[in-house]
Parts: sequence; structure tokens; C-alpha cells
Amino acid sequence: MKMKDFKLERYFAQHEFTAKYLLSSSDCDGFEQNYVLDLASAQELKMWNDMKLGYTESAGNPILRESITQFYKTNNIEEVVVGSPGELNYITMKVLLEKQDHVVAVAPAYQSLHEVVHTIGCEISYWKPNENWAFDPNQLEHLVRENTKLIIINFPHNPTGSYLTLSELTQIVSIAKKNDCYIFSDEMYHKLLANPDAELPPISDLYSKGISLWGTSKSFGLAGLRTGWLVCNDLDFIHRVISYKDYLSICSSAPSEILSIIALNHIDDFLQPNIKKIQQNINLFAEFAQTQDIISSFIPPKSGSTAFVELNINCSSLEFSNYLVKNAGIMTIPAEMFDHPGKYIRVGFGRQNFHEILPLLTGFIEQNKSLLMNNVSLK
Repeated sequence: MKMKDFKLERYFAQHEFTAKYLLSSSDCDGFEQNYVLDLASAQELKMWNDMKLGYTESAGNPILRESITQFYKTNNIEEVVVGSPGELNYITMKVLLEKQDHVVAVAPAYQSLHEVVHTIGCEISYWKPNENWAFDPNQLEHLVRENTKLIIINFPHNPTGSYLTLSELTQIVSIAKKNDCYIFSDEMYHKLLANPDAELPPISDLYSKGISLWGTSKSFGLAGLRTGWLVCNDLDFIHRVISYKDYLSICSSAPSEILSIIALNHIDDFLQPNIKKIQQNINLFAEFAQTQDIISSFIPPKSGSTAFVELNINCSSLEFSNYLVKNAGIMTIPAEMFDHPGKYIRVGFGRQNFHEILPLLTGFIEQNKSLLMNNVSLK
């Protein structure tokens, strides 16, 4: 089955590098390379200076995999494989699923969490949140069938900012165990929350068939490294992922691996600035939302770096976003990019210039309020 275009990424490709302001980015500002290297220990800096630009190990640099294990219960680097996050998501679906399998997945969600499943030919059921963006595990249990092979979750959740309690996550694990199915947990926003006491453990720490995906793109503000990793106790699954990689990237970039090692070993120097920035921007937007009739509802994210904001407009969210970027140079992501009904835009809180955008957005709304809130064509 032919894979559909990745709508969100195509929309970014159209506007991300031409729009003056990005209000919807899910990643935080990228740190400079010198910032990373200035944090390096003498041994890490020696690794950087001695690095050779040849092929690297398919599973990932052993030192990188060892650095990764410090955040998981396992101390076995054989349970870790490194690759780009999108590649690892793709491979996971390909090595686990066959056409007769059934899958349950969170929605709305990043398109690749669903699209690869569709191309395999599996039937998929969607686990959706309520109006407050809360996901009920009891509803998930009703979606699971005898032939369910995989449950796909994503917390912190993109785009809504939803999160689970440990009790809710444990209930999901119980559901999977009872039905002997895998859990693929997209944890790309792991640790991006203001209250560290509420932090959920990786799914691989809780379940032998739990597959945890994390990387440097979101939590670390190092999306340009393209470094991600899977952690799973199931060694047969890990070996199948590594074998499949031979047909794709084969191995990771040597410079990216060394920089990722440094970042993992100095995590607070990346996490804390990002968390502080996100919280400041959430507070700014909450104040902004209270003054704007065009904001129908704003539910602050419990975790992660994004929220899904409902608009009070008489056009589609896609029309709104297109009109906004064309006339004000401000890029937002409309609900249509997540195949979600309603008039929502994703707002991202990880950028330093967030405070500069809100006054411009206010001016745009004031100038176009009657146009946006009445039945007038934006074309």
C-alpha cells in the first residue's frame, strides 16, 4: 500500500523556513554546537577531537548506548539501538506487524504513528481523549481485541500536552499484559515537565514488551543531531530492528553520536533552560488567551512543549493558519494536519522569541477580527 504524504511535515516544508515567526514548533530552540562542546569533560572532548568520519556501529556507539542506559532500569546496552527517531518508529511497525494484526493508537497524533500501520494493512482503532484532553485507560481496554498486536501511546502527548498518572500508565501495562501485546511508547518529550515528581518511567522499565522511543530532538533542543533510540527488554525485537536498519541508514552519524553522548551526560544543562522557557511561555499565552475572544478555550499542557488551542472562528483552522502566515508571517499548525475535527491550532512554547510573537498576533486579530469571526471568505 502506498504511503500518504506526511501532511504535517509537508506543511512545515512549505512555511517553516520562510515564515518570520514560528508559533507552532514542537521542538525548543536549537542549542549551538559550541554550547554542547563547552560542557564536555576532558574525556568527552578527546572523543570529539579524535573522532574519525567513517562508518559507526549499526546498533550505535557503545559509549552512547551506555550513556542512554543511565536513564533506564536496564544496564545492558544490547537492549538499546540508536537511529533517527522517525526511522526507528518506521522500523518498529515494520518488524512487529503483519496485515492480520490489529493496532490501537492514541489520536490525534504525529502522523507516522498511524500511517505506517495503515500501509502494512492492519486495522487500527483510535484511543481519543475527552474535551479536556484526558485519555481514559478504561476506554483503551474496550478497544483491544483478540488479535491486537500493538498499543501505541505518546506521553507527553503531541499536540495536546496531555499526560498520564503512574496509576493510569500501570493500567495500560496491565491491559497489554492481559492481551500479550506490545506497547510502543513515543516518549520524545520525556522529562519536559515542570514537576519532576510527576515524571512517568519509560515503558521499557515497566513491561518486557514495552518499547521506549526517546531522542535528542525535543527534550534536549538538539533536533539537528537526528539522534534517537529504542530501549526494549526483548532482544529478538532489538536484533530485528538492527537488521532492518541495514536497508535504511545502516548507522548513525559519528559527530551526532559524540555530541549526543555529551548532551546525555550533561542533561540538566539542556532540560532546565527548556523547561523554564516553556513554563514562561505557557504563562504568557494563558494571559493572552484571557483577552482574546478568538480563543475559544486554552487548556495549558500538563507536559511537553505544545498545546492544542480551540479557536472561535467562522473559517477552518487550515484557512486561518494559511491567512495568518500569509499576512502576518506567523506560522501555526492547524488541526487538519493531525486529521482532527474542529477548529484547533497547535501552539509550541519552546522558542525564546515567543514573547515577540504575541503582540503581533494581537495586532493581526484586531485588524481581522470581523473577518475571522464572521462568515467572510479568507480567499
